[in-house]
Amino acid sequence: MLKLTYTETSFHLECLTQSLEEWVAQRVILALRIGQSLCVEPSSASFLLPVALPGLEQLKFEVQWDERKTIVLCVCDTNYLEVTLRGSWLSDGSEDVKGVFVTTISDRTELLLHKLWLAATSCASAMSE
Repeated sequence: MLKLTYTETSFHLECLTQSLEEWVAQRVILALRIGQSLCVEPSSASFLLPVALPGLEQLKFEVQWDERKTIVLCVCDTNYLEVTLRGSWLSDGSEDVKGVFVTTISDRTELLLHKLWLAATSCASAMSE
């Protein structure tokens, strides 16, 4: 399962071994116990990856085998590729930009996508130093 945690200024991508259903059920139970509103709805999430990342061709190959079309790649410009994922958005239901997006694709594709995201974030932080 992939979990994207959105904040006001950025997002964080995690690769979890727990099933999507199990994770969502635990979030629902937590919200009930602490008296917090929880909204779960179908959604999509997108982020950019630099086209120069090693391993991006492997991701393109893996996406071809995704019969459910959970992941879609689109060239933005000469420098970036947009990754769009279909899944579920969990939030408190407010118009706030804070929330969590979760989805599940093949384990292999999830691990590869996480690895690429980590490489992209380390490149971005190295460039800003």
